[in-house]
Amino acid sequence: MELTHCINYLLTTAQRRVFQAMSARLEPYDVTPVQYGVLYYLWETDIHTPREIADRLQLENSTISGVLERMEKKNLIERQVSKKDRRYIEVVLTDKGASLKDDVLRTVEQFNDDVMTAFSPEEQDILKKSLEKLSTPSS
Repeated sequence: MELTHCINYLLTTAQRRVFQAMSARLEPYDVTPVQYGVLYYLWETDIHTPREIADRLQLENSTISGVLERMEKKNLIERQVSKKDRRYIEVVLTDKGASLKDDVLRTVEQFNDDVMTAFSPEEQDILKKSLEKLSTPSS
């Protein structure tokens, strides 16, 4: 099979281009795409432990640990002992992390709209459904 027709090659190169473009859009907020994922779950859900965040983002625990460490250094989050169960660590937003919500969500939404302009509405629907199908583990 020709390399440029291999699904892995196509997904990898497309993902790299999208990641780099999204990184550039988030740069003014000093947030990476992965850090955006963490912030999103803290802004929009009741997910607060590193393990829960890692599970949702489909990251290894060792990876999320480094991401959270860098976010803590940027004063976006804090890791605290859980008030409900002292055996657990919770991730909480700082004022700085909370203050980015509207601007970052608007930037990501605009970025998604810009990326999807390359596709008709029907193609957008097919692309999203196809990627969801590929990213969902088989039963």
